[in-house]
Amino acid sequence: MRARPIDEPHRASSQLELLFDLTFVVAVAAVTAQLAHNIADGHGLSGVVPFLQVFFAIWWAWMNFTWFASSYDTDDVAYRLLTLVQMGGVLVIAAGVPAAAVHSDFVVVGLGYLVMRIGLVAQWLRAGLEDPASRRTALRNAGGFSVLQVGWLLRHLLAGTGTLPSSLELLSFACLVVLELAVPRWADRARPTNWHPHHIAERYGLFTIILLGEGVLAASRGVEGALEAGGLSSPFVVVAVSGLVLLFAHWWLYFLVQAGEGLSVRRHRSYLWGYGHYGIFAALAALGAGLEAAVEQSGHAVEATPLALGYAVAIPVGLYLALLWAVHALVALEPVIHPGAVLVGVAVILSLPLATPWIGVAAVVAAIAGISVLLVAVTIAAKADWARAGKRRPGPEVPA
Repeated sequence: MRARPIDEPHRASSQLELLFDLTFVVAVAAVTAQLAHNIADGHGLSGVVPFLQVFFAIWWAWMNFTWFASSYDTDDVAYRLLTLVQMGGVLVIAAGVPAAAVHSDFVVVGLGYLVMRIGLVAQWLRAGLEDPASRRTALRNAGGFSVLQVGWLLRHLLAGTGTLPSSLELLSFACLVVLELAVPRWADRARPTNWHPHHIAERYGLFTIILLGEGVLAASRGVEGALEAGGLSSPFVVVAVSGLVLLFAHWWLYFLVQAGEGLSVRRHRSYLWGYGHYGIFAALAALGAGLEAAVEQSGHAVEATPLALGYAVAIPVGLYLALLWAVHALVALEPVIHPGAVLVGVAVILSLPLATPWIGVAAVVAAIAGISVLLVAVTIAAKADWARAGKRRPGPEVPA
């Protein structure tokens, strides 16, 4: 197990990585469905924090595997078996989502994380043993993640026995999250890992597609519930079609920028770019839940108010657009969405739910989709003007 070259030609996701991603389809579907139920039942706000906590566990498990694989994917028997262990851990995490989201019981999620971490730490230890040049980096990762896993287990133990005050549960979670995020950066100070920029960009794009697909799945669950309750109606059709257009527009906006080239010349921005995707991914998952609840209410009555349903769609869309602009701006080698257009678009989107008592949820969702489509059109036009002007892309940047 030696570090793969960072300029390896035609590097693409392996079949094992694609299989690994399928386990996250299950996990994301579970957390999205639970948030949708909370929104429809009128408990959307109380379900946000558990959703973000569980989604962090899912996202961070995917991150750990993805960046390690970009550096050390040997695809031999040992690597495949340890990847299988991590896949099992992700499925256990998915099984624990309902208890975590409803009762803040993270025991099963913690167990899944332990299984996943066993496979990950074993991979790092193997890399440290077989790649002398990167040994310190590998051992730092293995040691840091092992210590933090002990911290997670202690937190679960204290919370389960009632020793940990409820007022400290969220604070302790946040502290452990910060330390988790710090481990890779601290480990890379010994020697940066050899992640491949185009491979990483492709992996993030694939996970974005998974989350957009989860949005389609969530909306289809809402369609099923609405059809069973009341059949077809004009608001039902408007929400369903607008939701599909909205997801398509978000796909279009994400892939307007080819991040691989930018990451290859701005590797020093990889942490901000990679960590910034947590908000993008969480917003897409939350949007799927909001669309499911909005479609469901078009067929029968739900506990949530029209205002709450409008914001269940508007807030994820606004966050997605703002964070997408910020993340793209870090690595883009050519203009992306104009910040002014993003600011105006987000402001209008976040104000639209205020009109739900008069125009209804369906019209609000349709208007949000229309603004997203307009942003796509504006961005495409701006890129075309920039290309016609014959401007050249900047050369590689040297980190300060």
